[in-house]
Amino acid sequence: MLLNPDGVNSDPAIPFTQVCGEQHRFEKLMEYFRNEDSNIDFMVACMQFINIVVHSVENMNFRVFLQYEFTHLGLDLYLERLRLTESDKLQVQIQAYLDNVFDVGALLEDTETKNAVLEHMEELQEQVALLTERLRDAENESMAKIAELEKQLSQARKELETLRERFSESTAMGASRRPPEPEKAPPAAPTRPSALELKVEELEEKGLIRILRGPGDAVSIEILPVAVATPSGGDAPTPGVPTGSPSPGAQELQAGGDAGGPPDALGRHDSELGVKAKKPIQTKFRMPLLNWITGTVFTELNDEKELDMSDFEEQFKTKSQGPSLDLSTLKSKAAQKAPSKATLIEANRAKNLAITLRKGNLGAERICQAIEAYDLQALGLDFLELLMRFLPTEYERSLIARFEREQRPMEELSEEDRFMLHFSRIPRLPERMTTLTFLGNFPDTAQLLMPQLNAIIAASMSIKSSDKLRQILEIVLAFGNYMNSSKRGAAYGFRLQSLDALLEMKSTDRKQTLLHYLVKVIAEKYPQLTGFHSDLHFLDKAGSVSLDSVLADVRSLQRGLELTQREFVRQDDCMVLKEFLRANSPTMDKLLADSKTAQAVPAGGL
Repeated sequence: MLLNPDGVNSDPAIPFTQVCGEQHRFEKLMEYFRNEDSNIDFMVACMQFINIVVHSVENMNFRVFLQYEFTHLGLDLYLERLRLTESDKLQVQIQAYLDNVFDVGALLEDTETKNAVLEHMEELQEQVALLTERLRDAENESMAKIAELEKQLSQARKELETLRERFSESTAMGASRRPPEPEKAPPAAPTRPSALELKVEELEEKGLIRILRGPGDAVSIEILPVAVATPSGGDAPTPGVPTGSPSPGAQELQAGGDAGGPPDALGRHDSELGVKAKKPIQTKFRMPLLNWITGTVFTELNDEKELDMSDFEEQFKTKSQGPSLDLSTLKSKAAQKAPSKATLIEANRAKNLAITLRKGNLGAERICQAIEAYDLQALGLDFLELLMRFLPTEYERSLIARFEREQRPMEELSEEDRFMLHFSRIPRLPERMTTLTFLGNFPDTAQLLMPQLNAIIAASMSIKSSDKLRQILEIVLAFGNYMNSSKRGAAYGFRLQSLDALLEMKSTDRKQTLLHYLVKVIAEKYPQLTGFHSDLHFLDKAGSVSLDSVLADVRSLQRGLELTQREFVRQDDCMVLKEFLRANSPTMDKLLADSKTAQAVPAGGL
């Protein structure tokens, strides 16, 4: 801009930079700011102006550019010299500028550090997920091994009991039949050991029993405890496992219906009450409805009075009205219409079936062929479970049979009715659909049930083999017998559910429960028993399992497998059923054996 002798701009189109000969913006401002160091108010004003210019910009990139311009003009070095100024006002403005400065280099370093930390965190998360999965697999494998050892131990105990009985019987029979000892008996010839003796020797070599021989022919057999190694690592949290089989699927649309006729307060109609039916009234316009009922105290009232209803109809007619129609005209028009198509299923059911068929995206013939061939690949489990809702009812089968007897053309049927017609022709349709659903659900259900059964068996075995827990229960039994001795007498054991009473029974002063007192006694008198929980394993996993629910699922799988076997008997050439039974029958046998062990292992009483 140009300045006249009075200091007024004579040409506002010329910029200040050109008039003052500035090579960079703000050169004159910085020159006066540095040279007027004796005028504190002017320096405060300059610093305040710089703060407003630089830090009031919303665009961060432009803000950094303005900051760089002042840095290039030497503002940073000059502020370093002014940091010891005695003026509080100037010090505030300088500090305000320094607090809002963008250090681009530091921001870049922080960004790189953050990205590196994020990448490292993702790697750690992947490692944690991998280790958690490995730990879960190791726990499941350990529980499976412990469950197998428990079954072997149970079987060995049964065999040992059988051998004990046979051994005692043979000893008694041998003693009763032993002849009197002759005076001179010849040396007995060596005899081969019996199968019973070989079995006893085998169990003794395995370390399961110990034979104690006393004076004379006295022999006793002692069962040796079997130690089972369990993993020492801590249990990782694992998601809860649902006990029920997955059954995804959409809900059908429901439609209400009219009961037909106004009922009374008890749901009865006029014909049931013996009341004379009233004549229908023909109105000029459609009128709103009232929820009128019959069978009340108003039955004897006479409403057939000559009233002028024209104004009433005009005032209370419904808004969406067309011209008034004659019912006789409507009936005649309806009679002149083309004959309606045959209907095999109810309207709302047909609508829901159409939605299901669109989800399957298969034709009726292709669906029926896949059902007859047990082709899960083509149908899919979700679509099958939706289709199970549309098995033909007895009424629908009767309509289909009548349609076929009349030999009416298929063109009269809708797409849904045609599907239902093909669907109903499949032999043993309910059994096939149930079998198909079972084939799809069996692997996932079995995979969910096995770890749950193993957890129950392993936890029960851990409890039964804990000497410390047994001693604690002995102390509880001793206190209980002492309390009950005067009235009920001593008992040999108690049910585990009875332990809840320890927390309910309180001392005379009501300040402590019996459970707290027992804890104090054990801590003082038997400190070696306080760490009994370290002997118990897999209790958290077993505690989250409902044995009744698991057994119900196992029985359901057993019934499904039996149905599949019956279907295979009828179609022994079906390779799908044959391969399924070959691959999954051992799994079902193992589930049944584990379920029996899980029921037998937990002790109901001690």
